[in-house]
Amino acid sequence: MTVSAGISVSNSDLVVLGHRVLRGVPENVLVTPASGNSLIDGAFIGVSSDQTGSHRVFPLGKLEDLRFMCVFRFKLWWMTQRMGTNGKEIPFETQFLIVEANQGSNLEGDQPASYVVFLPILEGDFRAVLQGNQSNELEICFESGDPTVDKFKGDHLVFMAAGSDPFDVITKAVKAVEQHLQTFSHRERKKMPDMLNWFGWCTWDAFYTNVTATDVKQGLQSLEAGGIPPKFVIIDDGWQSVGMDETGVEFNADNAANFANRLTHIKENYKFQKDGREGYRVEDPALSLRHVITDIKSNNSLKYVYVWHALTGYWGGVKPGVSGMEHYESKVSYPVSSPGVMSNQNCESLESITKNGLGLVNPEKVFSFYNDLHSYLASVGIDGVKVDVQNILETLGAGHGGRVKLAKKYHHALEASISRNFPDNGIISCMSHNTDGLYSAKKTAVIRASDDFWPRDPASHTIHIASVAYNTLFLGEFMQPDWDMFHSLHPMAEYHAAARAVGGCAIYVSDKPGQHDFNLLRKLVLPDGSILRAKLPGRPTRDCFFSDPVRDNKSLMKIWNLNEFTGVIGVFNCQGAGWCKKEKRYMIHDQQPGTISGYVRTNDVHYLHKIAGFEWTGNSVLYSHLRGELVYLPKDTSLPVTLKSREYEVFTVVPVKEFSDGTKFAPVGLIEMFNSGGAIVSLRYDDNDGTNCVVKMKLRGSGLVGVYSSVGQPRSVTVDSEDVECLCDGESGLVTFTLGVPEKELYLWDVVIQL
Repeated sequence: MTVSAGISVSNSDLVVLGHRVLRGVPENVLVTPASGNSLIDGAFIGVSSDQTGSHRVFPLGKLEDLRFMCVFRFKLWWMTQRMGTNGKEIPFETQFLIVEANQGSNLEGDQPASYVVFLPILEGDFRAVLQGNQSNELEICFESGDPTVDKFKGDHLVFMAAGSDPFDVITKAVKAVEQHLQTFSHRERKKMPDMLNWFGWCTWDAFYTNVTATDVKQGLQSLEAGGIPPKFVIIDDGWQSVGMDETGVEFNADNAANFANRLTHIKENYKFQKDGREGYRVEDPALSLRHVITDIKSNNSLKYVYVWHALTGYWGGVKPGVSGMEHYESKVSYPVSSPGVMSNQNCESLESITKNGLGLVNPEKVFSFYNDLHSYLASVGIDGVKVDVQNILETLGAGHGGRVKLAKKYHHALEASISRNFPDNGIISCMSHNTDGLYSAKKTAVIRASDDFWPRDPASHTIHIASVAYNTLFLGEFMQPDWDMFHSLHPMAEYHAAARAVGGCAIYVSDKPGQHDFNLLRKLVLPDGSILRAKLPGRPTRDCFFSDPVRDNKSLMKIWNLNEFTGVIGVFNCQGAGWCKKEKRYMIHDQQPGTISGYVRTNDVHYLHKIAGFEWTGNSVLYSHLRGELVYLPKDTSLPVTLKSREYEVFTVVPVKEFSDGTKFAPVGLIEMFNSGGAIVSLRYDDNDGTNCVVKMKLRGSGLVGVYSSVGQPRSVTVDSEDVECLCDGESGLVTFTLGVPEKELYLWDVVIQL
């Protein structure tokens, strides 16, 4: 049976672009061609059966001896990556799978390897995931989350797509699902909040739930005093009015919330009221949260203030019957997790909520709840919210038509309220790595991309970087991934900072007041508080897709991104620690991981050719941030990289312009910054028949600018029409000159270089 131009089922084999991907495909597996979109090599997979049951599992065929990478939920809240070659290695709760259909499975002679993407999706009130079994069969598991919702159609459970470019295949696959479901929007069609472009500070690790209004002021002032002004702040958990039921079982642990607490009031607690006292709330607007926000905005350089809340109000939801909140009709419900989630890892927060129950607002009243909350916050000067604990909804579908229906109601209400109250689309989605929410998000544009930054867990840091990168292959199609806060003064601070510089994400820390590394922060933040944010979600390079940079003792983690005129590659030695499927937690599996050698290439920056605004020959220059070296890299050559355990390097990659007289030039940018090329805002070359080669640029920021010139010292360099001195390294061709500190925010320097 031929399904589409490149997909067929023949002799119980699923064949994609001439490669066998699955064998032993059961007769009840349905493969339907995708229609109505530009993706030719795409199809839906489903099953025919009795179409009953609220939780069903069906095999699709055996996956053997093909390299794959998948992202799966190892906790209710979060995903991480897994690599392998056989179906039995695919974990429960796999939400994204990419398979390399290699030469070994080629049925039609010598062809290049192709990439096949499997996206388990939503169908009606059911949500599908993938998993493997001990017979190497790839299985579909789908469930409604409500025992009474047990009728399904079953013919559009997984979307698959194929092609020779893995990045294009992933993007086109998600866009095809977008067109099919009509329930979510691709990242490219969403409004990005401006806070992404500025440096920020979060209160969480600095103060946890003990945070006070005074703490917020001190944290901001401490960073500003060092010349690194935060332009946004996230007031995390600790500002709300919460309390336990009389029969509640308290969760008591260091550096964590009491998950048994429920929301008792829309407005702030006493710590964020002027002259507030414990146990007392006042309703005087002059003494409310407004005084805190007005104070920190007027006395600091802040542009945006975000506050934290859970999707259900608080960890334990909204307290039923509490005075002033009766109209939300909250009722205590007890979570029931899916078998797949429970087989991977339980967690303390879920255990506590399951024991105490959660006060769930009536889904028909939830827009009113969000709008009341957000309109109040907006009225006191808040610009956005970090909405946490989102995946708890999937455990509460019983009695509400199932998990998918409940998720859609809540997310549509949430986004409607955000649109009404926070016009800059001010929302960060957190603890939200399930497809119930992803395929229901039409507007939310920022998502936390991994488990937390855990400052005191040495096993968590390298896997944090790798997990965000691999998760982003999937999550980055829906939203801009957020790499989470980090500490600037920490043994792994540089490592985390470099990763965020290539991530294309918001950059914010959670330092305690007085505990900062300002020299490190100056590699990320310009004097005006803006950052050099790359254009795309940072993703693994193509050659990292199927290697395991945390376990195989031989592979480096490489992450690429683009600026307007340059590329950037972050290289990390992530070996030695990861999530252990046996112990169900992060573990150091190698106390002394070795030194790893690899290489970087120009085409590691996948779409670099798209930003070269001239006829590019493929030659480039690479500038290494730590070594401070400029290397000219001819087309199809590579540069060796060797890193010890927990070491990193960042490379700026620039297409070389060749003028008609043979002169070569490439602008690197602010070479003291991690993402040097992010400073270049515009670039123009004037050739003039080779008689006068001129480069015109606009640059942001201050500090040392580096460019490559094959002719050595330029004839002149001017900045805002004034001549500046420059130095030239005759051996490498690196020319440097200095930009001062501009007086205006986001100022653009006019730079003209005559070669």
